[in-house]
Amino acid sequence: MRKQMIVFLNGNPIEIVIRNYTFSDFSGMIEIQKLCFPPPYPAELWWNEAQLREHVTRFPEGALCAEHDGKLIGSMTGLVVNCDALRGDHRWETVTDRGYIRTHDPGGDTLYIADICVVPEMRKAGIGKWLMQSMYETVVHLGLKRLLGGGRMPSYHRYADVVAPDDYLAGIVAGRYRDPVITFLLRCGRMPIGTVAGYLDDEESRDYAALMEWRNPFLPGEGVH
Repeated sequence: MRKQMIVFLNGNPIEIVIRNYTFSDFSGMIEIQKLCFPPPYPAELWWNEAQLREHVTRFPEGALCAEHDGKLIGSMTGLVVNCDALRGDHRWETVTDRGYIRTHDPGGDTLYIADICVVPEMRKAGIGKWLMQSMYETVVHLGLKRLLGGGRMPSYHRYADVVAPDDYLAGIVAGRYRDPVITFLLRCGRMPIGTVAGYLDDEESRDYAALMEWRNPFLPGEGVH
């Protein structure tokens, strides 16, 4: 995949490219991680070269980046899994093989999102939404049933003592609560299908995540949830 587009940052048009990342992008990919997840986020949880090598060899179609003036400014990574492997509660590290995606199943039916991030100074340009749109296009291109992933609920800790996770998620959809991650995913067209306990070691989310999907509208019966 490679496409050029104009986005607007602080009212000013800039040109970006969304494409598949390759071996030559590894240093730029790791730099994105450093900028998006600064300390106290543990450095050992950033993408490393061994993980990135698996991404571009096992499933290059799911390895996307955004570039401006020759510099990487965002990325998104996915793998294909079978929906049967996702029944019930599951952890991010189990589905993604701790980010190495050796669990990628070419015969699967679901594109599972392992990561999406955009460098802070570019977050108002809508690049995350365009990365997501590009991954939807990958779902359609490969004839998969859906895109799925667990979204952090970083504002949940404010309400966790009085609101159950499923009720918090329903409250976001109803407009009673605002959550930066879940609200972003809703704006991208993702639909909530429930919450998962113990998804990540994430104090803000109380270790919960919201499962959010996008169904391929070009497959019979899949466009309607």
